[in-house]
Amino acid sequence: MQSFYVDKSLSLVNAGGIATAIQHHGKEMSYNNYLDADAAWNCVSEFDGPTCVIVKHTNPCGVALRENILEAYRLAVKADPVSAFGGIVAFNTTIDEDLAREIREFRSPTDGETRMFYEIVVAPSYTPKGLEILKGKSKALRILEAKKTGKGLHSLRQVGGGWLVQESDDVTPQDISFEVQSQRAADEKELSDAKFVWLCVKHVKSNAIVIAKNNCMLGMGSGQPNRVESLRIAFKKAGEEAKGAALASDAFFPFAWKDAVEEACQNGIGVIAEPGGSMRDGDAIDCCNKYGVSLLFTKIRHFRH
Repeated sequence: MQSFYVDKSLSLVNAGGIATAIQHHGKEMSYNNYLDADAAWNCVSEFDGPTCVIVKHTNPCGVALRENILEAYRLAVKADPVSAFGGIVAFNTTIDEDLAREIREFRSPTDGETRMFYEIVVAPSYTPKGLEILKGKSKALRILEAKKTGKGLHSLRQVGGGWLVQESDDVTPQDISFEVQSQRAADEKELSDAKFVWLCVKHVKSNAIVIAKNNCMLGMGSGQPNRVESLRIAFKKAGEEAKGAALASDAFFPFAWKDAVEEACQNGIGVIAEPGGSMRDGDAIDCCNKYGVSLLFTKIRHFRH
């Protein structure tokens, strides 16, 4: 048994989000569908330029921002095509005929043959032709049209016998300073990558590590009991592309030497963005200095559970 309730309180009138999305096509939304669609939509709505986000089990497994939304879609799938299969794909642009056809026909990068399958596609709008083409992909494909989720809302989580309430994590890279802690400062490109990857890691379950370069997620590790395991998963997915890339951690690194920071440096990361605030911050700084890596403190923890 499952139910879905829409909050019609004054504070949420015209606030947007998945709860008020229009479903144009497909099977009835399930409990998990709502959670996954919400995660994908909240993440893609963070970005200003044409962006595609692919989510599996509430975690973004592919994020790419490009001037051309078709290229953004292809790169988002490429980040982790195995996880993307059966996931939720979200866009912050109108889905027109060309994009709809690409979504419908795109083949998995793993074998070049299998047509990509998705549970849900969500976007702010569709052209009539784009919607028609997308409907032809599958009778079951859920096609949602949503408005951007408002800011300044509260996040509610249920626990046994009660509720937890906190302010939503609305902070963007423009709201904070990326403070240089290392001897080597990040260059303009590295700083841009750091801001992008920091925005991605905000939507990954803790312990969260994300690696990105050129406005494209290369790999992520999520939900591990320790941060080193998340880091190793992220590097396994990123592969050789991790060289010179940016890495973000949702919370501080409590250890550096022979731990996550040193492993990241040894794997060729160019810049690390993390909140700072550990008693051993000095070790992280010394480690980055040894390897010539730029270290940035944000003073903001995401820590999504």
